[in-house]
Amino acid sequence: MTSRGIVIVGAGQSAAVAAHALREHGYSGRITMVGRERHRPYERPLLSKAVLVAAEAPRLDVLTDDAWTRSDVELLSGSEAVALDLQRQHVRLADGRILAYESCLIATGGEATTLACVPAGRAGVHYIRTLDDAHRLRTALQAKPQVAVLGGGFLGLEVANSALSAGASVTVLERAPSLLDRFVPPQASEWLEAKLHAAGARLLLGASCSGVHSLPQGRLRLSTSTGDLEVDEVVIAIGLSPNDALARDAGLKTAAGSGILVDASCRTSNAHVFACGDCTSQRRAGQAAPTRLESWQNANEQGRTAAAAMLGLPLPAPAVPWFWTDQGKHNIQMLGLPASDLEYVRRGSPANDKVLWIGHRDCVPVHGVAINAGADLRAVRPLFERGRRVQWDDFALDATNLRTWAKQMQADVASTT
Repeated sequence: MTSRGIVIVGAGQSAAVAAHALREHGYSGRITMVGRERHRPYERPLLSKAVLVAAEAPRLDVLTDDAWTRSDVELLSGSEAVALDLQRQHVRLADGRILAYESCLIATGGEATTLACVPAGRAGVHYIRTLDDAHRLRTALQAKPQVAVLGGGFLGLEVANSALSAGASVTVLERAPSLLDRFVPPQASEWLEAKLHAAGARLLLGASCSGVHSLPQGRLRLSTSTGDLEVDEVVIAIGLSPNDALARDAGLKTAAGSGILVDASCRTSNAHVFACGDCTSQRRAGQAAPTRLESWQNANEQGRTAAAAMLGLPLPAPAVPWFWTDQGKHNIQMLGLPASDLEYVRRGSPANDKVLWIGHRDCVPVHGVAINAGADLRAVRPLFERGRRVQWDDFALDATNLRTWAKQMQADVASTT
């Protein structure tokens, strides 16, 4: 059994950020990180974009070489934690090793949600979650194949745009009647659909797949609700399932919709165990139930928060949730969280490929969606952080300088508090 220190189960982005933050805060004890993959911690957003199509492999490491060295982490790559003993405070690995801890951080992320009718590992079938997954799809795309993408969410659309740029023929199947309808206003969904068609993709909305059958020459036939579809490759991008089995088996509390329950400090239901990143579910201001946030920002913020909490230090201020995606040559950013009861105001026009929607509840900004308008979204971010009522009358006017207007709105809010 190893001497006690901090054991981090998982070796992704949130784990690396937490380890680095521990050292930055002055922690000098042992940090052991357990990772199933044989890579150093890397960022995943580029797996569906540059990794698939860039001429040169992009750098994905979460930390620079210097920062990784200073973090002084014992990385047990190619290893898997199979049991967590809360009473004895140790983690057991698949090879029998026992890692004792003073604090344990679970940062196990998630797995691509699978379809029973499209099993992983089958020739021509791709689930994109790891760097090795992306490399396999990159190789397949070099033949300019016919590709079916099951799932019209952020990941599916990113893969579709990358495949199109690689010269593939692409069909996207989405069960919902419109794209991203839970996350963006209807006009934004329509814009996404138009751009996908313009890029040369075939889009089947309200479509589902019930089976995949092998054909000669390695091709595949998909049985779908809109008819049979023959392709060379199938990419399944229907969501993420949190890796919370280690926590559940140990008796830690998990959310009804899955994910390890953590409080504002990323502490679980056990005082010595923390969790961060895609495997967690956390209650946030304005939400009735705990939710999971699968984002680059959340992985970073929770990693830093967990590190501070493990050392008994003041926690970083909570950040307004922020998310971004590149769809072909277009950038989409979102601030805050969507809700069904919001009223949206708009600045700019989808027809001009530059537009910002703000969803508000009783004039309080709750959700922002920016298409090629990241600077405009940053200008109004302070209004989200204050969480107060705003007069939106001048927001949409072309003559309004958005940064000056936002500062005036902040001043008006301050004068009434």
